[in-house]
Amino acid sequence: MTGADYLLPLRTKLRSMRTESFGADPAGARMERIRRSPHFVDGVFQNPVGARTRPSGSTVEFAKIYFHKEQRSRRMPTGTVPVHATTLADLAAPPATGLRLTWMGHSSVLAEIDGRRILFDPVWGERCSPFPFAGPKRLHPVPLPLAALGPVDVVVISHDHYDHLDLPTIRALAGTDTVFAVPLGVGAHLERWGVPADRMHELDWNESATVAGIRLTATPARHFCGRGLRNQQHTLWASWAVAGPEHRIYHSGDTGYFPGFRDIGAEHGPFDATMIQIGAYSEYWPDIHMTPAEGMRAHLDLQGGRPHGVLLPIHWGTFNLAPHAWAEPGEWTKDAGEDAGQAVAFPRPGEPFEPAGALPVEPWWRPLSASLARPWLPGPGSGPAAAARGDLDLAGER
Repeated sequence: MTGADYLLPLRTKLRSMRTESFGADPAGARMERIRRSPHFVDGVFQNPVGARTRPSGSTVEFAKIYFHKEQRSRRMPTGTVPVHATTLADLAAPPATGLRLTWMGHSSVLAEIDGRRILFDPVWGERCSPFPFAGPKRLHPVPLPLAALGPVDVVVISHDHYDHLDLPTIRALAGTDTVFAVPLGVGAHLERWGVPADRMHELDWNESATVAGIRLTATPARHFCGRGLRNQQHTLWASWAVAGPEHRIYHSGDTGYFPGFRDIGAEHGPFDATMIQIGAYSEYWPDIHMTPAEGMRAHLDLQGGRPHGVLLPIHWGTFNLAPHAWAEPGEWTKDAGEDAGQAVAFPRPGEPFEPAGALPVEPWWRPLSASLARPWLPGPGSGPAAAARGDLDLAGER
C-alpha cells in the first residue's frame, strides 16, 4: 500500500464530514468551463488588479485589537437597532418612479426595478458561519420573514462567502420559482442545496443574462472566494450591473477599490442608484474591502466622475466583521457624501425608498454609538470640514 492509498480513505472520510453549509466544489463540465475562463490563470481565479487576500501585518497585534474588551464594545450598537418592520403594505403598490430599494441589512437589498423584483445577496440566517452555534451573529433582526417578501424574479449572488451566500436562505428560495444569477462556479453550491441547473445563470465577468426583461451583467470586483479552510479559488466573485427598460442600478458585492469602476460605469452606467460596500474595512486587508472614502470614489467613477444618482451604503451595521467602530462606516460615508456633493440614502434596515423621491437621510445610528474619533477629516487649515475635526460625541445625540 502506498502513502496515497493510505490517505485516500482519510480524505474520503473528511469529505463526508463536510457539512452542507460548506457547499460543493465545482467539477465536471462546470470545472471545464472555469478552466476556459480568461480570468482563471495558474489554477485559480485572478483579480483585475493584484490583491492580498490574507490579512497583512502581525496576527498577534490584530488579535490584540480585535479581542480587546473595550474595542469589542465599540463594534456593537449600545441599544436596539431601529429596524423598520417591512410590511406587505410597504411593498404592495409598485414604486411611483419605477425604482424602489429596500436594504434588509448588510448586503441584502430588494430592488424593484421597472416592474421586476431582484434580491441581492439575501442573508436571512442568524449567523454568517458554517455552524449554527459559532460565528458572527446578527446585531438586528431581519425586517420581515423571507416568506413574507413575496415573489422574486431573480436572486443575484455576488460571491460565496457566508455573509453573502446563506444556506438556509437559499434553501428557502430554492422552493420558489425564482431564477438565480451567480458568478462562475457558485452554481455548484446552489445545486447541492436544491436549486435546479435550469434555474441558474452562471456568468463570468462581462457576461450577461436577461431575466424577465432585465439585463444582468456580472462585472469585475477585487475580492476572493471560499467557504472552507482549503480555499481553492475555484469560484468567482463579481459586482453586478443591472439594466431595465428605464433604470440602471449597480451592486458592488465585496471589493477593494480598483480603476475598473470607471470602465464599468462607461459601459453600463450611469446608474440611478448604486449599492456600495463601505464596511468591514481594515488596514490588515486594504485590497479586498473599501473604506467609505474609497466607496464614494468608486461611486463617482461609476457615474463618469461626477455626483449622480443615489448611493446606498451596504455591508455595514448587521454583523461585526472588522475592528472599526460599529457606527464609523455610516458617519464616514455621511461626511464623504457631503464633501463630494453626492446624494446618499441612509435607510433603517427594512425601510423602502425611491432614489428619485425623498431620501432617508437621518443618521439613525447616532443614539446607539459612543463617541467616534474621525481620523478621515482633513487637518487644520485644509478646508471647511476641518472645523468639525476631533471626536464626534454621538452619545450626546441621545
